[in-house]
Amino acid sequence: MVHDWHIEEREYARQESRRGRRHAYEHLDPAQTALVVVDMVPFFLNENGYSRAIVPNIGLIADALRQAGGTVAWVLPGAGERTEVMDEFLGADIAEMFRRSGGEGPLAQRLWHEFEVHGGDILVEKTAASAFFPGRCDLPEMLASRGITTVLITGTVTNVCCESSARDAHTRGYRVIMVADANSARRDQDHNATLYTVYRTFGDVRTTAEVLTLIESGQARTPAAPALREARQA
Repeated sequence: MVHDWHIEEREYARQESRRGRRHAYEHLDPAQTALVVVDMVPFFLNENGYSRAIVPNIGLIADALRQAGGTVAWVLPGAGERTEVMDEFLGADIAEMFRRSGGEGPLAQRLWHEFEVHGGDILVEKTAASAFFPGRCDLPEMLASRGITTVLITGTVTNVCCESSARDAHTRGYRVIMVADANSARRDQDHNATLYTVYRTFGDVRTTAEVLTLIESGQARTPAAPALREARQA
């Protein structure tokens, strides 16, 4: 199950008329780039074929970015405090179910079983939809310590936690690239609505193949990548 994704040609044309090119970010420095993988845990993947289908693409980007000296950040749902508002909004039982959606035990073991966490990767919990909301996730501080300026947003659900993360990352000044075929929602309509919104207002939208090309070309311009990779793995 792969999303039939698209952005309308008129929106591409609108951006081209404004900035003279289709894509906002035509280059990236791998050493200053982080792959942010949102909520790829059994709670979501067991029930959604679209989410399982993006696992290989996330793996390809992770491997390429690590090799080029970049950062891979695995963001998992954290068990935050129950609130009266969430109980009222979702119902007490569903609120508790979502509160525990990230699972229990070591973070690396909570990820979907097809992923492999490497030395130098970031593992972090969030207690809000967004991984970049102040005070609800340590990811921004971790990325700042590595000089990260570009984030590649992947994971699930496209139109909830992934979109929330993309919006907040943009607000915090990151160059945001949402990877069209490495995010997943429950329906194509939901997925495509987010891609349109992000492309129009908050960042760029690229395919896995395009991101891999950007990483490869960026690595060619930054020969220090192996040293950075080794330092982050130490």
